[in-house]
Amino acid sequence: MQVSATDPVTAAGYRRFMCLICGYVYDEENGDPTADVAPGTRWENLPDGWLCPECGAPKSDFEEVGNP
Repeated sequence: MQVSATDPVTAAGYRRFMCLICGYVYDEENGDPTADVAPGTRWENLPDGWLCPECGAPKSDFEEVGNP
């Protein structure tokens, strides 16, 4: 499959981060609507006080995971 440089999703290179406590996955492409985090919000741009919407774990309890 050829990827176009203008494709907004593939060109953006969104990442995913999984909570090590409960398994919730934060996907940059989707953001976190429960916390008013807009789609496309990069991990490093999440507010410092952002918590896992499933279990309340801090960002330090997440690790980057591969895309499906």
